[in-house]
Amino acid sequence: MSRVADRTGGMSFSDAAPVKFLHTSDLQIGMDRHFLDADAQARFNDARIRAISRCGEVALAHGCAFIVVAGDVFEKNSLSAQTTSRALEALRQLPLPVYLLPGNHDPLVADSIFYRTADIAGVHVLGDSEPVEVSPGVEVVGAPLKSRYATTDLVRQALEPLAPYEGVRIMVGHGQAFSRTSEASPDLIDLAYVESRLADGSIDYLALGDTHSAQAVGDSGRVWFSGAPETTDFHDLTPGVEGGEVNSGKVLVVTAYPGSVTVEEVAVGQWTFHALHADLYSTGDVEEFLTRLAAYPDKATTVIKYALHGTLGLGDHRLLSAGLEDLRPAFAALYERTRLMDLQLEPGAEEIVELDIQGYAAAALDELVQRREEPAARDALNLLFRLSKES
Repeated sequence: MSRVADRTGGMSFSDAAPVKFLHTSDLQIGMDRHFLDADAQARFNDARIRAISRCGEVALAHGCAFIVVAGDVFEKNSLSAQTTSRALEALRQLPLPVYLLPGNHDPLVADSIFYRTADIAGVHVLGDSEPVEVSPGVEVVGAPLKSRYATTDLVRQALEPLAPYEGVRIMVGHGQAFSRTSEASPDLIDLAYVESRLADGSIDYLALGDTHSAQAVGDSGRVWFSGAPETTDFHDLTPGVEGGEVNSGKVLVVTAYPGSVTVEEVAVGQWTFHALHADLYSTGDVEEFLTRLAAYPDKATTVIKYALHGTLGLGDHRLLSAGLEDLRPAFAALYERTRLMDLQLEPGAEEIVELDIQGYAAAALDELVQRREEPAARDALNLLFRLSKES
């Protein structure tokens, strides 16, 4: 608190005028998802562009003065003319200034889409690391990517020339603060250094992009990934391994004073991506899984991939297959996680009789039933029943 008093001319924290802005990143406009058909992909594309407008609506509703987008506005620099034009038009319609940072998907290279924003009032590209005055006493500093891959810590590089600032200064970066592998990477953001510059008043908040789930990192509470405003990947709901994109579809409303910030997460996303697991051994298990799928409220903007384990008789397997076929057209996508599927078909004695298999096939069936504990025999038995069902 003493640092705040020093930097605000003797005012208390409560007396200092706050600066409120919206922090987002990773819109990745133009992203393709291989599991979406043409109709669903068109809706997905539209939602990502409309996320720009939703950011403007949230910013206005919360009294924000401006928006910062911390990288990956676009999926790549070479998008269709239609997608590019619609995205630029959405930026043009924003009701307040926006500051765009080139990220690893849309670096500031010769063919960058960002050059096409030059004539759009209120749209500012953070193309270098010179502080930009947003309003008296408020600055934004970017750490842009100028190639697909960074070879150094661009945030630290942008921070090093900065001196402590009496107003509010926002740093905008794109990248990771922790390695996802055992190998150190030269472009990792030095979080300890960042927090030392937060402490000395050189910046008051670091707005990050690249991670698609909203989260704070470090100990200061002033370094945040905003996450993607529209979901891009799966939230894995498998018990014991829950993870993936667990907190996307958010934007951050940041209220900054010299030396302190408050951050509010606001939901704006329309799409849901879930990875599900279910153990199926009975009619009740099948019905419970199908009921779970049916309960999703906005299926046209929901993608589900599922892994099923267990053993089902022929009747329950047919119930499952019919239920999935009925539900599948309503979803943006509903499909198996083939690599993780382990659902066995094991009919009961009455079901075997009802199949009425004759001749050589009956003899083969009898032998496979006797040897069903063997993996090869079980696979062959499953295949035989599938072929019988199809015929």
